[in-house]
Amino acid sequence: MEWIDLLERTTGELADVLATGDLAAAVPACPGWTLAGLGEHTRWVHAWATHAVTERSPDGDTPAPGRQRDVLVAGYRDAAARLLDVLRATAPDTPVWTFGADTRAGFWRRRQVHEVTMHLYDALDSQARAGEWQPSAELGWDGVDEVATLFYPRQVRLGRTEPLAAPVRLVATDLDRALVLEPAAAGDPVELAAPANELLLMLWGRLPATGPAADVLARAQITS
Repeated sequence: MEWIDLLERTTGELADVLATGDLAAAVPACPGWTLAGLGEHTRWVHAWATHAVTERSPDGDTPAPGRQRDVLVAGYRDAAARLLDVLRATAPDTPVWTFGADTRAGFWRRRQVHEVTMHLYDALDSQARAGEWQPSAELGWDGVDEVATLFYPRQVRLGRTEPLAAPVRLVATDLDRALVLEPAAAGDPVELAAPANELLLMLWGRLPATGPAADVLARAQITS
């Protein structure tokens, strides 16, 4: 993956939605959020990730610039540009603070692409434009892998969700890829098969799961 190129393009796409969309529109997958709130959240996350790289600490915070369109969009573009500048200037194998087992700066290249890719879906969905969200199948599958190897185990470790009652075999029907979520669970695996991007949306709760895995996944909140 060309993470920096992907991050530059996707942050630009999100900024464009913030610049033209209805900022008061509700975000369907995030109860209580509007497009403006989503934009501020993502701005804050970019600034927080930048601090994690430059200061090697999770304790960064930045005040919200405001939710009027001009300051919101400018604040988001500035945070995204600063993140890109820092990641370009920092070798991917540089030790930094992360919340995963990989404690190198390259972690944030991948993580921030997936962060803004999912929130671009949310932004478009708030404007009834979800059909315009079309990341590559390879990127979608990498996001599935990130949930399986980083976010789901972290949620279980932190006590935010119970382990799945059975293994779930995730199959990307548009790629020759499959993996098992919670392979140590008791019982026979159940299968969830769909195009990679749909699998990603199901795991993040943006689409309902289908087939025999739906009940298993419904019993645990994989991500938050």
